[in-house]
Amino acid sequence: MTLKFKSRIALFNTLSVAFTTALVFLIIYFVVVKTSYDHLDDDILLEKEEVFSSLDWRLDSIIINKMPEWDEAEHKQVEVSPTFLQIVDNKGKVIFHSANLMKNSFSYRHALKLEMFYNGEINGQRIRLGQFPIFNESGKTIGQLTIAVSQEESFIILNNLLSVLLISFPLLLIIHFLASSLAASKAIAPVNRLIGAASGIGYSNISTRLELPEHKDELFDLTKTINELLARIEASMLQQKQFTSDASHEIRTPLSAIRGTLEVLIRKPREPEVYEQKITGIITQVDRLDVLLEQLLQLARIESGVEVAMRETVDLQKMVGAMHDKWMLLAAPGKISLDIQISGNALVTGDKLYLELIVDNLVNNAVKYGKEHGEVIILWNSDLKTLSIKDDGIGILPENLPLIFNRFYRADESRSSAVKGNGLGLSIVKKLADLQHITLTAESLAGSGSTFTLHFPR
Repeated sequence: MTLKFKSRIALFNTLSVAFTTALVFLIIYFVVVKTSYDHLDDDILLEKEEVFSSLDWRLDSIIINKMPEWDEAEHKQVEVSPTFLQIVDNKGKVIFHSANLMKNSFSYRHALKLEMFYNGEINGQRIRLGQFPIFNESGKTIGQLTIAVSQEESFIILNNLLSVLLISFPLLLIIHFLASSLAASKAIAPVNRLIGAASGIGYSNISTRLELPEHKDELFDLTKTINELLARIEASMLQQKQFTSDASHEIRTPLSAIRGTLEVLIRKPREPEVYEQKITGIITQVDRLDVLLEQLLQLARIESGVEVAMRETVDLQKMVGAMHDKWMLLAAPGKISLDIQISGNALVTGDKLYLELIVDNLVNNAVKYGKEHGEVIILWNSDLKTLSIKDDGIGILPENLPLIFNRFYRADESRSSAVKGNGLGLSIVKKLADLQHITLTAESLAGSGSTFTLHFPR
């Protein structure tokens, strides 16, 4: 059976109270028991002093002096709080017992050296007994004194106390469970209201936020966390919408160009040179689509967690050197020079393939957006373990800088719209860097170029 949350709270609270209450009740009971026995033992000890004051001995013989103590009524009665006395010598012979013992006698421990208290029964009456050794002047045990008092009154008190505790314990727990259930119901009422409000939020009203409670407690933190979650979901949905729109646009553009070109070609016969020119343009658009789809697939693999980065030692000098000729061909039309400043001990840990993709993308961007006759610097800082790619091109406006890693984002105001691209390169670079725990930062000043820096883990 599954209990409701409020019932579980009440149950756990009641179990805790049950344990505490049981512990307290046990302590109370045993304290009363000990107090009762201590009181009886004190009475026995007081009686012992009076009896010992009436005893004498000669060698191994016990002499009982005639004292008023022996004639007290308490030693003659059995009914009302009597006191029982018994003296045995060293041979086990009873040399004295009070009249109220009649023909009964107490069992005792022979040759006892220390006083002892214990419980017993006589004529169906519960009694508390104390046994005390009797010593002569030389310290030799010459007999045993046993004194007993009735503990009927103590037993009745303890029995009544035990009954009260046993009856009150379950009643107390039932009352506490009901009270806890009521308190829990009131305590979780705001949670129920929160559930009701949250259940009303859907795709159409994802911008709705839950009302924060007045008191800044755990419920306030929960509501705040849910609002933050809703904000992230809303942002993700907006990004998804934007991504879908951008992807559709990026795919539709080359498809429209291909369709338009083919429609022109079928209207009438053309010269072979025209067909060759138009088909070359179609191939260019197909290549653009192929690159776009490959980048979209790469993004999907990274975000799905399928891609796993290797952990290997990579020599940055060798890696960059292997791509130098490719970059020189890319930089040749703009007469842009490459300045590679990487020492021979530039060793980092990462995935070599991913690092090549990251650095290649960043250098390609630096060349594409660099100014004519400009310079691209690739700098390794061994102290900081950073690799920087710096260009002196048109730069990025400050308001656009936080958005450059978004998918399909292209800052046309600060970047030439004539530059080919679809805005996915930097997004892929950022995700590949995050996959390897490499921090990627960007600094730029409009008109003065940009610097992208890879911070490798130490």
